[in-house]
Amino acid sequence: MHDTSVVENLNPNLKFKVLQSTGESVMDCYQCGKCTAGCPLNEDMDFAPNQILRMLQLGFPVFEDKILRSKAIWLCLTCEMCYTRCPKEVDFPLIMDYLRQESVRQDKVNPEVKHILAFHRTFLDSVKSFGRLYEMGLIGGYKLRTGKFMQDVAMAPDMLFKGLLKMFPHTIENKDVVKRIFEKTSKNSEF
Repeated sequence: MHDTSVVENLNPNLKFKVLQSTGESVMDCYQCGKCTAGCPLNEDMDFAPNQILRMLQLGFPVFEDKILRSKAIWLCLTCEMCYTRCPKEVDFPLIMDYLRQESVRQDKVNPEVKHILAFHRTFLDSVKSFGRLYEMGLIGGYKLRTGKFMQDVAMAPDMLFKGLLKMFPHTIENKDVVKRIFEKTSKNSEF
């Protein structure tokens, strides 16, 4: 029996980084496929959830690169259907969150899903600034980040008229508490 911990510590692959960061072992997965069968976005993903887990298990650098450049990690809704169905209770949404962070850190975000990252960053910026979501700011920030200025513009008057969009942000009391939460967590996150 060989002690692989020495080799793993010298050059840890992605599955060990996932384990270290999330506490989730991809080796627990035995490829039953229940995660993929229950995934509402499986059809739109370039790799199914069980395929991502299998590629992580194998640990080949080429597979790790494919995972970090995939659309699948960005399409995941973190709805937890996979986690609920998993007989081994592998927290796949937690793993996907780590993979998204690693994809950003290594500058491997798939160009086809950069708009998802733009939305995510804009959403978090809004919450950080106002303590809650400011919809008009979210729309403006997203459009600035993506350059999609005319997308859905016809909906704006109707939404304003119905009171769904407020011109000015509503802030919460003690929004500095929210800012401190962001400051503490930003050390660990690439978003």
